[in-house]
Amino acid sequence: MDTKSPGVHQPASHLGGIMRVLILGIDGYIGWSLALHLLKKGHEVWGLDDGSRRMNVKLVGSDSLTPIIGWPDRIRVLRNYRGYQDTSYATLGEGTADGLLHMLAISEPEAIFHLAEQPSAPFSMRSSVDAALTQRRNVVGTLQLLWGMYTIAPYAHLIKLGTMGEYGTPDCVIPEGRVPDYPCACSDLQSQECPMRGLLFPRTAGSFYHLSKVMDTLNVEFACRNWGLTSTDIMQGVVFGLNEYDSMDEITRFDYDEHFGTIINRFCVEALIGHPLTPYGAGGQTRGYLPLKDSIQCLEIAMMNPPAPGEYRTLNQFDTTYSVNQLADTVARCADQAGLKASVKHITNPRKEKEKHRYDPIHETLFKLGYKPTGDIEQEITRLIAHLAPYTGKVKKEVILPKTTWF
Repeated sequence: MDTKSPGVHQPASHLGGIMRVLILGIDGYIGWSLALHLLKKGHEVWGLDDGSRRMNVKLVGSDSLTPIIGWPDRIRVLRNYRGYQDTSYATLGEGTADGLLHMLAISEPEAIFHLAEQPSAPFSMRSSVDAALTQRRNVVGTLQLLWGMYTIAPYAHLIKLGTMGEYGTPDCVIPEGRVPDYPCACSDLQSQECPMRGLLFPRTAGSFYHLSKVMDTLNVEFACRNWGLTSTDIMQGVVFGLNEYDSMDEITRFDYDEHFGTIINRFCVEALIGHPLTPYGAGGQTRGYLPLKDSIQCLEIAMMNPPAPGEYRTLNQFDTTYSVNQLADTVARCADQAGLKASVKHITNPRKEKEKHRYDPIHETLFKLGYKPTGDIEQEITRLIAHLAPYTGKVKKEVILPKTTWF
């Protein structure tokens, strides 16, 4: 494959485990936190972003609750670290991919974190315009990256952020990506291996956003199978909390609105302003969750433990599963301990989803590779409420309750 283009780079070895890393979406909630973490570990970091997360949050009338600094100031912060190299402005999925190709050529990355996608299911369900934007940015952008890797950086390890939401809530065990090798009901004989073993496990997406991630999975797996690219596809659970930061300039964004605020973040803000916590529907929806710092730990573990060259690997990334009702009760309990009067009020579910279902996903590989949860959920929520308390007066109450519906 290295004869395809004179720009193809062989992987370089680094002493002490230091790697050349390209982060797509470096200005985002996870991207900014990951960049700082890797720089503090001594890695060489390049970045790419177009500021669309900031723009889209403002588009829905909200803003980060934490006081994040502007992009020029963030560049200044990154430059304080010896390993920081460069960041370019580029929009994936729109027009040509010249900016991305240039960055791939100059950075010669050993690992590429693809976090540069529209991350919100409710945003993708707002209108045909937002659904099309989501799929164009996510699907076409990922295709541009795959072609760029094929022609310029075929030896790089792509770490692609997917979502556990790709799987849906099937009435069976959810494996890590592929149908496993064990006897099952679809075998001719119960003692035989499943004839579908090794195929990608079926996906049942719940929004146009989740559908875009499913299409990403299919495209990435094809590129590995057809071109010999190497990828870890992260099926991540719901992330909450803040990053660990040395100064306020390093704090990551914190969204709490109906579109970009994940459920624990939203519940914590509701508790802070004295608003009832608002589970959607009956509250039986169950998913996997992990704090932001654990997400960063898992992403680093995936980077430092790559799959074999040419392999497509899936990791289900979360700590523990909880129902919405369990989360509401936990946040209310933590809020009460902090002196806040927290109540729970169920509201009509704006989404079309099962509220009573089986949820039994396997998530073993990251634990085998060394993932260690940093604390129990009550500790994390208690800490989060304390960190957010100084910003209570900045909350825009009108953006919290859902206005976008699935039907």
